[in-house]
Amino acid sequence: MLTKLRGALAALTILTAPALAEVSLPAITVAPVTESELVGRVLASGLVEPEERVHVAPQIEGQAVEELGAELGDFVEQGQMLARLSVSALDLQRSQLVASRASAEASVAQAKASVTDARAAAEEAERVAVRTEDLRRRGTATQAALDQAQANAISARARVTAAEQGLAVARAQLGVIDAQIADVDLRLERTRVVAPVAGLVIERNARQGAIATAAGAPMFVIARGGRMELHADVAEADLARIAPGQPVGLRLAGLAQPLEGRVRMVEPTIDLQSRLGRVRITLPATEGLKPGLFGEAEIEVARETGLTVPVTAVANGSVLKVDGAGMVSRVAVETGIRDGGRVTITGGLAPGDRIVARAGAFVRPGDQVNPVAAETAMAN
Repeated sequence: MLTKLRGALAALTILTAPALAEVSLPAITVAPVTESELVGRVLASGLVEPEERVHVAPQIEGQAVEELGAELGDFVEQGQMLARLSVSALDLQRSQLVASRASAEASVAQAKASVTDARAAAEEAERVAVRTEDLRRRGTATQAALDQAQANAISARARVTAAEQGLAVARAQLGVIDAQIADVDLRLERTRVVAPVAGLVIERNARQGAIATAAGAPMFVIARGGRMELHADVAEADLARIAPGQPVGLRLAGLAQPLEGRVRMVEPTIDLQSRLGRVRITLPATEGLKPGLFGEAEIEVARETGLTVPVTAVANGSVLKVDGAGMVSRVAVETGIRDGGRVTITGGLAPGDRIVARAGAFVRPGDQVNPVAAETAMAN
């Protein structure tokens, strides 16, 4: 009887040994290698600024601002009046010049008359000299009379030259006055300070009654076309991955909805202190968009479809692979872009392979484990 009992106990031990061994294997969370599309992104942040600032300064100085035609936030058209300067001093100057022009015209007329008289006198003196010379040859006139007639002719021609020069001077003086009047007219026209481009008025430094001057702050600053962009700061290492035209997801302070933009420019310099580069991102026309708003950007720099694994599974360029029997082995892998919690694998694994979900798990190559799917582990 004792012998039969010992045999039964031995058989029970043999039957339960595999089950006990299976239960004692450590449970390790594994994740499958799957194929999916990942997007590489670069994160950046910065402030909203006008795409192009246009400074408007007065083209004449020393005149008081009499009227303002635009306020902050106004959208103005090209050529629209922004401010009007005083014209009283210029009107007075123009009146004086008009009077001077009338006097100059009279001088020109007088000079013309002098030229006519001088030419007539010169022609008469020439005829007298010719007749006297003919009489001298006939012996009826003396040599002294001939000399006097010829001298008179020379003097008359000189008076013609002087009269013509006087006419030229009078005409030149008239031309100077005409130029001065044209200059005053131009300055009168420039008392209307107009918008050189269409856009949004984002600064207004002009004050009614103030003396207009080109020194210091401009009278107005216009954002050309009202277009805005985000000046985003990017880490030096990421700058080479960014190129014009790349799509950008945006979130701006004060705006409930996200926006979509595109990279317009990558500035060619890097800040020497912060070691950050700057990227200019075009923003769509949106209500509530103002210069100075803080914004965060996700710049899409790459898009790949391929094998992916959790980022947590990769450590030092390798993963822990679990075969069908639960045996663990280390496999070197090549990684690509990261998107959220996953990373693309460009070499070393195949679709359907199972890997240890966390590279820091207490398991080593050669260990046998009880693989548990990540979804099952999360459910438990």
